[in-house]
Amino acid sequence: MATTKPLGSTFSNLSAIPGLSHGYFSRQGGVSSPPWDGLNIGLNTGDDVNHVAENRRRVLDSLGVTRGFFVNQTHGTEVLVLKAGDKAALDFWEPSSKNGAEKRIHSADAMVTDIPDLALVIQVADCQAVILVDPIHRVIANVHSGWRGSVSNILGETVRTMVESFGSCPGDIVAGISPSLGPGCAQFINYQSEIPKSLWNYKENKHYFDFWALSSDQLKNAGITRENIEISARCTRCEFDTYFSYRKQPVTGRFAVAVAWG
Repeated sequence: MATTKPLGSTFSNLSAIPGLSHGYFSRQGGVSSPPWDGLNIGLNTGDDVNHVAENRRRVLDSLGVTRGFFVNQTHGTEVLVLKAGDKAALDFWEPSSKNGAEKRIHSADAMVTDIPDLALVIQVADCQAVILVDPIHRVIANVHSGWRGSVSNILGETVRTMVESFGSCPGDIVAGISPSLGPGCAQFINYQSEIPKSLWNYKENKHYFDFWALSSDQLKNAGITRENIEISARCTRCEFDTYFSYRKQPVTGRFAVAVAWG
């Protein structure tokens, strides 16, 4: 297949960190056919697995790395720590993997590592992916935070893991919040039974919530400074032509948000 470089975007704060590669990728630049067109990296969407494998390869190529780590995202709070020599760290995906399959699928919604040349990749289609980088200890994390993850404060849990497992100082951590449902599209009709009352102050009007503000506040409460947090402020449902959106079209792909040390 001919290679077309994926259309990816970067955070300005993360781009200033030497040796770091990252990006949140649009749905353009891939080989998948509708309704997964085109840069779908999700294996469990119904798409051709060989197309997914090629799309994943393109994402890794654009980051300049050869290995990617993917997880089975469960909307929980499990944080997977990957260190050199750990058994789990050997289960990365690489372009030569048969039919795009991982060696072993780990269930988690956040990954943390200090291993170079290993991209941590989150798959999203309305949920937030949040990249966290400690440039002092050269530790990276990537977090899948949907509304359930937000309610459970998976971001705070991930920062805590970076501190306990790698000695990170929250004040050094730099964060980027990916495209996701914006305040005008994050509708929760049953919010009274789904979202704790303590978070209702993030309700914009009627049944709509500002999860961008919630994530920013959770990161600040974990010790990350306001100046180190960047929000893409792009709504996946409003920009369905650019990003996959489950709310807009339930049968759809997943776009990549990835980070790696070079």
